[in-house]
Amino acid sequence: MDNTKLDLSIIGIVGLVLYLLGNWAIAVTDPVESNYTLTALEMLRSGDYISPRIYGNYWYDKPAFFYWELIAAYKIFGVNEFAARFSPSLFGALGLMLTYLFAKTIYDRKTGLIAAGILGTCFEYWLLSKTIITDLTLFVFFNGVLMAFYMGYSTGKRNWYYLCYILAGLATLDKGPIGLLLPGFIIIVYLCIRRDFREILRIKWISGLLLYILTAGSWYYAMYVIHGMDFINNFLGVHNFLRATQSEHEQWNVWWYYIMIFFAGCLPWCWTLPAVIVKYFRRQQLPQLDMPAGFLLTWALVVNIFYQCMATKYTTYTLPGLLPIAILMACYLYDRETLVKRTVAVMLVVYAVLTFAVAAPVCNTKGYSYKEVAAVYKDQIKDDDVLTLYGDYKTSAVFYGDKIAYNLSHAADIPGQLPDGKSWNAKNVMPFMALEEIPEDKDVYLILHEKKYNVFEKDFKTEEWQLLKDVDYARVYVRKAKK
Repeated sequence: MDNTKLDLSIIGIVGLVLYLLGNWAIAVTDPVESNYTLTALEMLRSGDYISPRIYGNYWYDKPAFFYWELIAAYKIFGVNEFAARFSPSLFGALGLMLTYLFAKTIYDRKTGLIAAGILGTCFEYWLLSKTIITDLTLFVFFNGVLMAFYMGYSTGKRNWYYLCYILAGLATLDKGPIGLLLPGFIIIVYLCIRRDFREILRIKWISGLLLYILTAGSWYYAMYVIHGMDFINNFLGVHNFLRATQSEHEQWNVWWYYIMIFFAGCLPWCWTLPAVIVKYFRRQQLPQLDMPAGFLLTWALVVNIFYQCMATKYTTYTLPGLLPIAILMACYLYDRETLVKRTVAVMLVVYAVLTFAVAAPVCNTKGYSYKEVAAVYKDQIKDDDVLTLYGDYKTSAVFYGDKIAYNLSHAADIPGQLPDGKSWNAKNVMPFMALEEIPEDKDVYLILHEKKYNVFEKDFKTEEWQLLKDVDYARVYVRKAKK
């Protein structure tokens, strides 16, 4: 076995062990993870692998690729936490292997090994490799586009560009149009910086876009044929355009948001960036960037600046920028191999401890998941009984309880919460029920969130409700049908 195969084997195995470790003990959390797990479960049970659905309704939040990953894992491992977290962990390991290969190709083997070690032990990368979201899949496909471009551009072998379009198609199937638009924008910016405008015309536009359409377009076309403008308006209008133009979390729409994310996400390596700046500031000159470093810097900066300009900001959006940053950090730490090895070894232990001492207990309690709540009623609730949630709708209750739950609200308030196709209400696709219309001829189970404890007596006839269990952050009640 040559060095490259041995290195890839070690990186892949260590990455898989690290990211899969303890996944069976970490409950599915709200609000994001539970949406993905329940959607994939409903697709699996319906036999419809084209149209994502949740609570029995069609759901246009994300394309189908990540749901397909979850469905495949459910079929192999069963419907459980390990299966749900399997594909992010797998793609996390694949991302490390790609980082090694790319860094080794543009620099050398040592840089590749250091870069993989740095990336694999960055806090954000470890965390997202164990989280049930689309971002690690996007990380591999998105960054694969840029790697393939650079290989074609730097070697003059432009057949690499075909791979760009295929990977961009897969990224688009995972996350949406951003899978093509942002890596394409990075490539154009880089070529403009180099003033190589002729290469822009040589990027296999016609044949490449045909490959892209064949890769990604079939699912989008099928969705349009099945759902028409409802799909277009919700998927592109709400979940793409609205995110870019209207902040979902206004408190985080600040200029320093992704700077904060960088320093938190790159722990324990985040000190490297200011160290580089100080180094060159003392020399009173900018570093003379070589061609690979210029591309990596463009890659990292455009990702962060692009998302900083978007109205909605999420901690995960700039994850693809970690790969070029890790390689640049590896270049800086090239002569500090002992420090890198010791840090990586320590962080492997730290993350193993965090998995069982923090992640597992926190996600199973503290209100991050309703797994414990669902266990209270799952074995006794019947098909014709009614399950309701009041105060905070938690999808994990539906996933773990295996029963659709109604979001309780006063009748006068419900119209203002229903999807309207123009605001973030489009995400409220769960079934609603008015407090005034709770049926009396059926057994009704009530999950009362702690924020509503103080109005329980006001909104309900408390003498009719039997407390089944108090789990600190929520209480589970049942009211028997009136004879």
